Amino acid sequence: MSVVIKPKLPAAVRAIAGIALAVLLLYVVPFAIPNYLVSQFATVLVFAIAIVGIDLVTGFGGAITLGHAAFVALGSYTTAILTVRYGWNPFATIPVAAALSWIGGWCLGFPALRLQGLYLAMGTLVLSITVPALLKRFDGLTGGVQGLNLGNPESPVRWLDDSQWIYFVSLAIAAVLYIVARRILSGPLRRALVAARDNQLVAAVMGVNRARLATATFAMSSLYAGVAGSLYAMIVGFVSPDTFNVMLSLSLFVGAVVGGITSLGGAVIGAMFIQFVPTWASDIDVSLGGLVFGCTLIFTLILVPSGIGGMAERIFLKVCVRLGWVEGSTGAPTRTEPAGSAQNEPA
Repeated sequence: MSVVIKPKLPAAVRAIAGIALAVLLLYVVPFAIPNYLVSQFATVLVFAIAIVGIDLVTGFGGAITLGHAAFVALGSYTTAILTVRYGWNPFATIPVAAALSWIGGWCLGFPALRLQGLYLAMGTLVLSITVPALLKRFDGLTGGVQGLNLGNPESPVRWLDDSQWIYFVSLAIAAVLYIVARRILSGPLRRALVAARDNQLVAAVMGVNRARLATATFAMSSLYAGVAGSLYAMIVGFVSPDTFNVMLSLSLFVGAVVGGITSLGGAVIGAMFIQFVPTWASDIDVSLGGLVFGCTLIFTLILVPSGIGGMAERIFLKVCVRLGWVEGSTGAPTRTEPAGSAQNEPA
């Protein structure tokens, strides 16, 4: 039986870590680096939101989905259409994008119950293939092949430029959605998800309603993707069907695997990987982008199956045990419940 521990850092260490993180996110990133990098880090936060959704449905729910680009597209086009065609404030469209994506995920959850494993992955992959083609068919609404140009939302704060403003908005929304995901995965729902993922018979004996659980998980994951898509449209200022192709779905899935499919904190690592690494590799040689992507995925699956985030969490736990920073610890580790992390659970 594996021993699951819950770290408890001293108050001074928590304070220092919190101050360092606040300085990094609230000063260094928005004010101490060039504006184009601020926009890129805002995009990292957007990708991290979408990856957290993949963690929920794949890492904890056990359903392999390759159709997240479709829900990112739904969120982006909801924001673009309401802004360009109907004159809405871009930020007012975020709840609408979230609601439509949630409804779309709920509808997808019902047919997904009949599919498992590879068949489910292929079914969601078809969704990523068909959505860009559909977007090109409705020129009057979506702009067709040309897409829609909604521009970047202007900052209402005089001492913040547009890129800094959208960064802070993305940071606030990402923080809220991260906390929501942590709360979901720190109680009975997490245990129900893991039970349904690992052994459906045992889950049924425990009284887990798999149909309702799977549908709700798909809906919540799609909501995260829709919010990410809405923010992405504001950051880029332009949407087109070719942006939300199969490669985007694969990139988000690779980011989830590299960051750690059951590590919510690893979503930021995966988002940074898909935002920066292929670009840096392509700057050296155009052909290196895809090569680095593929090789990193293979090496991660072979050498670090739990992802970089999962590996970092294990190292952090070992350090806490060594220093005695464990809940209820008097120098030796005790067996407690983890706070929403699943790095010690069977995959």
